[in-house]
Amino acid sequence: MHTASVPIRLGLRENLGQFALLVLVNAFVGAMVGLERSILPAIAEEEFRIAARTAILSFIVVFGITKALTNYFAGRLSDRFGRKHVLVAGWLAAIPVPFMLMWAPDWNWVLAANVLLGVSQGLTWSTTVIMKIDLVGPKQRGLAMGLNEFAGYFAVAASALATGWLATTHGLRPEPFYLGVGYVVLGLALSVFAVRESRHHVAHEVRTHHGTEADDRPTQGEIFRRTSLSDRNLSSVSQAGLVNNLNDGMAWGLFPLLFAAAGMTLAQIGMLAAIYPAVWGITQIFTGALSDRIGRKGLIVCGMWVQAAGIAITAAGTDFAVFGLGAVLLGLGTAMVYPTLLAAIGDVAHPTWRASAVGVYRLWRDLGYAVGALLAGLTADLFGLGVAVWLVAALTFLSGVVAALRMRETLARTSS
Repeated sequence: MHTASVPIRLGLRENLGQFALLVLVNAFVGAMVGLERSILPAIAEEEFRIAARTAILSFIVVFGITKALTNYFAGRLSDRFGRKHVLVAGWLAAIPVPFMLMWAPDWNWVLAANVLLGVSQGLTWSTTVIMKIDLVGPKQRGLAMGLNEFAGYFAVAASALATGWLATTHGLRPEPFYLGVGYVVLGLALSVFAVRESRHHVAHEVRTHHGTEADDRPTQGEIFRRTSLSDRNLSSVSQAGLVNNLNDGMAWGLFPLLFAAAGMTLAQIGMLAAIYPAVWGITQIFTGALSDRIGRKGLIVCGMWVQAAGIAITAAGTDFAVFGLGAVLLGLGTAMVYPTLLAAIGDVAHPTWRASAVGVYRLWRDLGYAVGALLAGLTADLFGLGVAVWLVAALTFLSGVVAALRMRETLARTSS
């Protein structure tokens, strides 16, 4: 706890120890998702003999819906009970996940594990985002979000690469999921014993940068309406987030099948599954900081269009080099968008209801996993894998058009 003798200061450098710790915690959060990234579709086909694309992608639908709903409540719970309690609860929910994936006797166990994984991800990832925004204050939000998302998605890539290698060397189960046990133990231990509460930083920001609490603090219903529909900036951010994760859900579920159909080996599929989040993770450090200098809107619009180009190249590809180029572009475009969307929420929402707005945004964003998996799976079953991928590329391009026409620049709000 902070006391009167320990002054609260906002800023990345001023809170570097706790900030770096939260970056590390979020790396373990991301690594938990990476466990499934390259091998779960193969497990569905080879061990459980599931042929329909929609059925294979059902684990992403379950994960996306659960995570989306948990994101919404994570923001509200962190305002009410504190960030640290929500973070620890998220890690507790993750404890059974690697064991269930390791020993699942049928596909329903995999779906149940993804319910728990979605709850865990919603609580832990949302909370690390909120706590970093708390710590850095109005400045360097883009850099803070870039570092947070870098840690999470670079860990997704590393974990996907590691599980692909372990699956090639030792088989699909159980060895690749041993990694998950270590992730849970380390993430939970750090969250319990080292992470400190950050709500008092919000109160300090309100006093020093806003003068007083927001007199017209909106209700939860009003926050939901603003973030979803009525506020041009917040709703533009929400739709872009939904479409971004729509294409990520498609990439997660269909790209391994598309690569396998083109003759890629399991090791090559693991490498391709890792390239996209690795590029995404690493370049977010730079794109997040860039958004602090040049603004949010341009990066969001162009990022959606770069993603669309990467997906289209993948749809047209037939060999490893072309698939790799598509993965690089998809990762770069996502890096332009992902931390910038979160920073824009921080620009617009008042500190007293910012965590709830982040929760609503992340509700819509992660519903994109479910929408993308269902849309891509149904389209692939009806018309083929290639058509499904082209459809998602078109939707991603259109999302950029919506942001270009509807959104205003948000960074000016913090410099006025």
